[in-house]
Amino acid sequence: MNSHLFADIIAYLSQGGTVMIPLILCSFAMWTLILERMLFFSRLERKDIALHALVRILDKDPASKCLLPAGAKGPRTNLVSHVLAHRSDDHQVNKRVVDQCCMAMIPGFERHLAAIAVFAAVAPLFGLLGTVTGMITTFDVITLFGTGNAKAMAGGISEALVTTQSGLVVSIPGFFMSALLFRRSHGAKNRLEEAAIILKRRL
Repeated sequence: MNSHLFADIIAYLSQGGTVMIPLILCSFAMWTLILERMLFFSRLERKDIALHALVRILDKDPASKCLLPAGAKGPRTNLVSHVLAHRSDDHQVNKRVVDQCCMAMIPGFERHLAAIAVFAAVAPLFGLLGTVTGMITTFDVITLFGTGNAKAMAGGISEALVTTQSGLVVSIPGFFMSALLFRRSHGAKNRLEEAAIILKRRL
């Protein structure tokens, strides 16, 4: 059954002509970046320390990094570790250390998000290109054979419809995942800013 399904997929994609090649590459690149970002944000939320743990670390012994939980990873953990390693007796210097660490981590939250949005936007354009090339093929057939050769006309029409459909199939979930990832990036930045505010008040 799997072999028949694979053959049907290949037959369907082959109807779209050469435009399907960049469309498939666009889809593969987009979903590779989406999966990488999903895993990235999942690790941030699962292994990072909570705000109450951050406060407890500062209240117990703000000069010791050994109080960080074993295996903890994430923006709050990195922020606390960096601040404890570079803190001084000057409150203004400590605030700048917090700000610099936050500025260094924030670009990591937004990495690849713009590329995912671009791939999602480009996919329907490839579909439109396939629509145009398919209609050109159809009109060429009509010019040569007239409207009586329905079989020859079907190839161009099929190319136009398949590429349009494929472009939308790639684009719609791509836009949805792009919006979801931008939202998770915004949430990660908010959690980091909360930790930065607490650190600035207690250092």
